[in-house]
Amino acid sequence: MTTLTRRSLAAGLLASPFLTRAAAAQGGAAWQPTRPIRLLAPYPPGGGVDTTSRLLATPMGTFLGQPVVVENRAGAGGSIAAAELARSAPDGHTIMIDALAHTVNPSLLRSLSFDYATAFTPISQVVVLPQILVVNRDVPANTLGEFVTWAKGRQGTLSYGSSGNATAAHLAAALFLNRAGLDIQHVPYRGGTPALQDLLGGAITFVFGTVSSSLQLARDGRIKPLAVSTASRIASLPDVPTVAEQGFPGYELNEWNGLYAPAGLPPAATQRLYEAAKHALADATVKARLDTLGALPLGSPPAEFARYVAEQREKMGQLVRDAKIEVG
Repeated sequence: MTTLTRRSLAAGLLASPFLTRAAAAQGGAAWQPTRPIRLLAPYPPGGGVDTTSRLLATPMGTFLGQPVVVENRAGAGGSIAAAELARSAPDGHTIMIDALAHTVNPSLLRSLSFDYATAFTPISQVVVLPQILVVNRDVPANTLGEFVTWAKGRQGTLSYGSSGNATAAHLAAALFLNRAGLDIQHVPYRGGTPALQDLLGGAITFVFGTVSSSLQLARDGRIKPLAVSTASRIASLPDVPTVAEQGFPGYELNEWNGLYAPAGLPPAATQRLYEAAKHALADATVKARLDTLGALPLGSPPAEFARYVAEQREKMGQLVRDAKIEVG
């Protein structure tokens, strides 16, 4: 290190307390919560979003110096919790975790009391959950190309399952079928487990399953994994190509979870909550648990996440229209 560099570094270190005090005087000090933070989870206890929220809550609370308390506000595809967040004060003490549905609901739900595009401050996309296209083991195909060829000879006679109407599993399949030019009947289930059970029994032909629910069945040879929904291969199934690799360039559709606050949250609070999320994702216990769930920790910064949400809202809206997806 040169003398000039050492002197510059020393000067910077000496100046930092004064810069910090100056920032505080200008309102730039790090935001701190003054009471427990409510973390709204829009789905019932025990599901993927609920699990992620409870994993993040404790280390986030430790970082922030106040408890983060998970409150389940399930119903209406996540819009009940979203409505509660939208009418909450933008002071950082009420936040929400939501899934892909956050970008799908604007195209499906009518008469909402808020606008998904303007009612929230995106904080961070915390995890990505890859999906695996798995088929019944009796299907005579070992690649996606072979499956498409086989299915095209049976147009209108096959069915596929999902964890529910307009879920990530349904949307991933709808996008794939649209790109492949296949006509396969959708059968929505109340969750991914019953869909996989019917796949094992041969009642349906394929599903897009989560890593946590499908991986062991695939390793045991009870179902066949043909593709993953991510842009790149995943570590738990390194030999299974992506959908994009197998003739569908640009294909990617994953489940994911992100954190939001009400619109108007001050930038200092947004940044601090983002830092808390990053701290939680770096926790060894959290990382190990997410790995067992097949979840990939991300922790994108607020501006990047805001761009992603806007892009996904447009992309999911187009897919909903193309696939003619509706909710009752």
